[in-house]
Amino acid sequence: MKRALILDLDNTIYPVSSISENLFAPLFEALDQHADSINASDAERVNKIKDEMTRRPFQHIADEFELDAGLKNKMVDILKNISYDLPMQSFDDYQHIRSIPLDKFLVTTGFSKLQWSKVKMLGIEPDFKAIHIVDPEVNQQTKKDVFAGITAAHGYTPEELLVIGDDPGSEIKAAKALDIDTFLYDPENKYPDTQVTYRSANLKDVSDILQQTILILQLSLY
Repeated sequence: MKRALILDLDNTIYPVSSISENLFAPLFEALDQHADSINASDAERVNKIKDEMTRRPFQHIADEFELDAGLKNKMVDILKNISYDLPMQSFDDYQHIRSIPLDKFLVTTGFSKLQWSKVKMLGIEPDFKAIHIVDPEVNQQTKKDVFAGITAAHGYTPEELLVIGDDPGSEIKAAKALDIDTFLYDPENKYPDTQVTYRSANLKDVSDILQQTILILQLSLY
């Protein structure tokens, strides 16, 4: 039986696309101004980087696309000091997660000031037993480290946890490494071939899955 849920933030609780125009404007401007330094002979590569920035931590993108050190440092300086203070709205189906009577933990990767500002504007802090921000600018901690720490600190077993997220290469990968069940939230069916415990385009299915596991456990006791 599950005792706790661990959730990602970006594109799991709310859509990054809903704030990207306001949030990323100075970063996108910096990319456009330094297109030559990233071997961007056409707009496609720049647009690819911009798209990735709405889905994954900047540091991972900077390494993958081998951004020039000067450009990377400039963008890091922007991200370190940026926050978001405009109204935000979670996905409609996040309400189903809120109603589940289990411990919940939020684990998100990003710059601390920015991630905390999103939590504040979404009004979700009361939903969680604890919130962990994995900030690569602060230390080398990973989501896997945080998941292991949550497991140990609260006396859970891996079987008692369910990790919910949208990124197969981040929280899903970390959970699988610790033998924790995974729920891939994939409303656009971007990752049909990713091996996960559960997948769905709707967070409501988390409640249904939990109910089914309880029923199966009860039946096994007879």
